[in-house]
Amino acid sequence: MAERLMTEYGNKKVVIVGLGLTGLSCVDFFITRGVIPRVMDTRTVPPGSDKLPDNVECHTGSLNQQWLMEADLIVASPGVALATPELQAAAEAGIEIIGDIELFCREATAPIVAITGSNGKSTVTTLVGEMAKAAGWQVGVGGNIGVPALALLKQPCQLYVLELSSFQLETTHSLQAVAATVLNVTEDHMVRYPQGLSQYRAAKLRIYDQAKVCVVNEQDALTFPETGKDSRCISFGVDSGDYQLDSEHQQLLINQQPVLGIQEMQLAGLHNYTNGLAALALADAAGIPRTASLQALRTCAGLEHRFQVIHMRKGVRWVNDSKATNVGSTQAALSGLKLAGTLYLLLGGDGKAADFTPLKPYISGDHIRLYCFGRDGGLLAQLRPDISTRTETLEQAMKEIAPKLVSGDMVLLSPACASFDQFNSFEHRGHEFARLAEELG
Repeated sequence: MAERLMTEYGNKKVVIVGLGLTGLSCVDFFITRGVIPRVMDTRTVPPGSDKLPDNVECHTGSLNQQWLMEADLIVASPGVALATPELQAAAEAGIEIIGDIELFCREATAPIVAITGSNGKSTVTTLVGEMAKAAGWQVGVGGNIGVPALALLKQPCQLYVLELSSFQLETTHSLQAVAATVLNVTEDHMVRYPQGLSQYRAAKLRIYDQAKVCVVNEQDALTFPETGKDSRCISFGVDSGDYQLDSEHQQLLINQQPVLGIQEMQLAGLHNYTNGLAALALADAAGIPRTASLQALRTCAGLEHRFQVIHMRKGVRWVNDSKATNVGSTQAALSGLKLAGTLYLLLGGDGKAADFTPLKPYISGDHIRLYCFGRDGGLLAQLRPDISTRTETLEQAMKEIAPKLVSGDMVLLSPACASFDQFNSFEHRGHEFARLAEELG
């Protein structure tokens, strides 16, 4: 990939909208380039405000329209919608608005693997990073996961692997990925996208702009580029695609040739086998040696809060899938799941205005019970009132489930909702589930 020229910002008046880890990384980026930015955040006491240098002006509690209109460049947090009236006014005045990923892309000189999708992107990002490490490469992994992208510029890298959200892609224009993927597209963040799924998908598909290789999901046409599959496209899927899961023989194939039996993988579940295929396709496109990639698939055990067996006692498995913050992720967890006993499925939280009805085929059996909690617990319980129990909290639900469990059962937290109605984050929710499983199991 051609090296990008380092961009100069010395004469620009820069405003950063939104603090936290990403905002602080932007502040550091500009200060190292001799620019003292202004910072604003709608929160009264935003996280990271105590870490700002004394010479950086900070406005909190609202967006400062005067500062925005005086700026030459606005760097907006992914959490702030471009449709916000104050940002719209700045855009109409001709002021450039970008995000931290755009800043990163203008500076990065190593190839970039870019990964998005409604579900699975953190797992695939981590897998590709582990594949590069297994090959002995210097690799920077971050973006929407772990380390802010701009922090990766501080270390020498042969490859960058970025997880990117639709919010981040909205303000990114210079991404020229050596390989990019949209893993899947299901309803998520519909509050942010009032025009519906098509608007959300359009933001995701921006990842393919100027990409050398596009890795698409053979079973989900919404992951194809807007104009359809083209010569850049490589596909993955179950029993179809260039990279495929042979479900009959339980093995991964590349161009019809077996490369790995799924029993050799630490990851489990149909969704994780396809995540592995997507990671293999991306790694091959980036030039990572195949032997290293396969070794990583044999050893990588997956991520916390993603279909993670966190407790097992008396033949009962307690599984933490708290990262399932939307319907598609819960569908993936339930797809192909086979148990000797009963599945106790914990659903609930803030559904972000999503339609829950696509879950119905996945909860149609006799050996399943739903325990629905939180803000949208009532809506979820209506999917199958005959097998649903409504509680206010996750803890109440788990305490009701515990006395009913027998060997062969599974308690699965795969909530199909965000956590912010009752928890600080999906991690907080997952840790609480793990604590209660240990206590009650």
